Amino acid sequence: MSLSDQFNKLKSGFHPTFWVANIMELFERLAYYGQQIVFMIYLRNNLGFSEAQAGQLSGIFGGLIYLLPIFGGTLADKWGFRKAFNVAFSILALGYFLIGSVGMSIFSGFYSNFDTYWLLVLFLIFTAFGGSFIKPSVLGTVAVTSKEETKSLGFAIYYWLVNIGAMLGPTIAYLVRDSLGNQFVYMVSSVSCLAMLVVNILLYKEVKPEKEAAPESLIKKIENLFIVLTNFKFMIFLLIYSLYWIIFWQEFIIVPYYITDYIGADAPYEIVQSWSGAGAIILLQIPLNLLTKNIPTRKAILYGFAISSLIWIIIGIYPSIPTIVAGIVAFAIGEMIQAPRYYQYISEIAPAGQQGLYQGYAFLPIAIARFVGDPFGGWIYQTSKAAGKPEMIWWAMIGIGVLGAFFMWLYNYIVTKQEVA
Repeated sequence: MSLSDQFNKLKSGFHPTFWVANIMELFERLAYYGQQIVFMIYLRNNLGFSEAQAGQLSGIFGGLIYLLPIFGGTLADKWGFRKAFNVAFSILALGYFLIGSVGMSIFSGFYSNFDTYWLLVLFLIFTAFGGSFIKPSVLGTVAVTSKEETKSLGFAIYYWLVNIGAMLGPTIAYLVRDSLGNQFVYMVSSVSCLAMLVVNILLYKEVKPEKEAAPESLIKKIENLFIVLTNFKFMIFLLIYSLYWIIFWQEFIIVPYYITDYIGADAPYEIVQSWSGAGAIILLQIPLNLLTKNIPTRKAILYGFAISSLIWIIIGIYPSIPTIVAGIVAFAIGEMIQAPRYYQYISEIAPAGQQGLYQGYAFLPIAIARFVGDPFGGWIYQTSKAAGKPEMIWWAMIGIGVLGAFFMWLYNYIVTKQEVA
């Protein structure tokens, strides 16, 4: 197929709304990862929270960001994606502005009568509610605006653009915080979401699926949650998988703190994290998929776990910018091996007629990891630093990584024996 034929296929295979939704997702991820990379430093250095308190706040925000879409999708289906995007970007723009305004001197008089911790809890919950509509709306749009033969490509484009946003956001955050301060990173995130609100109003056109199913009620979603919870095998798998995401999110919890405190106060930790992680995925995802496509699903997940655990061993040997870069790249390689197979495995173990239901809860391990892992990361960093033993941080992460890999091996062993029997 010639280059012009490939371009025509790319052009004709998607409704124009597909591109609008994916560009909006790119800028939403730019806004999210831009503020996420400075979040812990902002809370500690600008607002005076301890590392443990910052971890608690991060856990609330991150946990809700990945838990609420399970229910936010119900409202998105009921309202239509265009209205859901309007609500999402309006709330996100205001929410990021409010979070950043807490650290600005111009608002200090206004906020002086409030408890800053609980004020931020309120702002974070509000912002997370807005974010809960994004993923269901984008993924839903990709599904209905792609032709059957281009659907797989459509989700690949979505994943590609998500990682471009994850790389650009922290890069911009570094430039902004270096010249203006951490609080102004939130202004960039706010403006980015406000711009996407305008794009949505002007350019997004609602596309109805050919076979439109009735959206599930919120009550039905809650009933479905209990259906999933009663599948013991599936829940064990998700809990093991949450250990993987606990160590992943320490790239945003521990790494910024460690680089700032022990390597250099002005070191570009945003660039280190984003270009190593998202950059590696952008370059290597397709080649690694081709190399590992014949590995059995559960083995691929186990290999991904094991390789990602190397990040903390690499860093722990000699903590420095080069080893942190190498560690994050190692983690990204593990992620690229196991992440696509994770969704494949869920589709394999889902009972007949419940494929959509089980895929809907695929983000539960990330929510669990954020609720539990972010406070843990803040606490272990604060404790290790106070004890004058920063190496404890790396041993803790190595332990979680090895434990996760061991439990995944044990899970595979038991399930394989059951299948043979």
